[in-house]
Amino acid sequence: MTEPKETKLNRLFKSWPRGAVYTSAYMKKEGYDDSLIHYYQKQHWLESAGRGAFKLHGDETDWYGGVYALQKQLGLHIHVGAKTSLTLQGYAHYVLVTGHLPRCHLFGIRDEHLPAWFRNGGWNTKIIYTPTKLFEKRCPETFLDYNHREFTIRISCAERAAMEMCYLVPKLHGFDETEKIMENLMALRPDVVQELLIHCHFIKVKRLFLYFADKLEHPWFRDLDLSNIDLGAGERQIIKGGVLDKKYRITVPRSNEYENFNI
Repeated sequence: MTEPKETKLNRLFKSWPRGAVYTSAYMKKEGYDDSLIHYYQKQHWLESAGRGAFKLHGDETDWYGGVYALQKQLGLHIHVGAKTSLTLQGYAHYVLVTGHLPRCHLFGIRDEHLPAWFRNGGWNTKIIYTPTKLFEKRCPETFLDYNHREFTIRISCAERAAMEMCYLVPKLHGFDETEKIMENLMALRPDVVQELLIHCHFIKVKRLFLYFADKLEHPWFRDLDLSNIDLGAGERQIIKGGVLDKKYRITVPRSNEYENFNI
């Protein structure tokens, strides 16, 4: 027997977390065809959130609700990372410069793309998506569930997010900004840091992360086994026109406190 439209609507409403975006693909999978979705729109129970995406009528949605749909409904390997994740965890509270939109850093794998409804969603936030193979394996234990309104989204743990910040230096994160945030990361888990460093693909990221940890004298740094981490050979340029740090063989700003020589 066909389920009445109103009964299906009630079921949809009860299962729909406030603040979340739903995709038409997901709703069709749950038994709501195009004609029914159109009917709900016509009755002002649903609103469009872009082509192929919807929100409850009158509900306020933001990028968190969009990320919920990307992760839980579309099954994309996208997560909140870098400074955004560290900010959500309380490690990076900075005053936003007037006139600048807040940023949301998302990371994903190279063959996955953000759908148009998310890219064009507005959100009053600048979405920065970085598809990359930063680590050779996913390391599922390096993600956390972050609670927002009536749902959760997947974000990087502090250890992973710090390395993601290093990956974005200097193009999207400043050197000094990253160091200031790293100052707050005194309680990182050395076993998690060790695993991420072992599986990190990028020599520059590993060296810069260790440079900060060493310079800031974080207690967990002493528990790392650097002999088990591939730090590559040769020199790496982080800061153009900077000075070369002798220990980690990366260029850093001229104001750093290590013994350096010009390069």
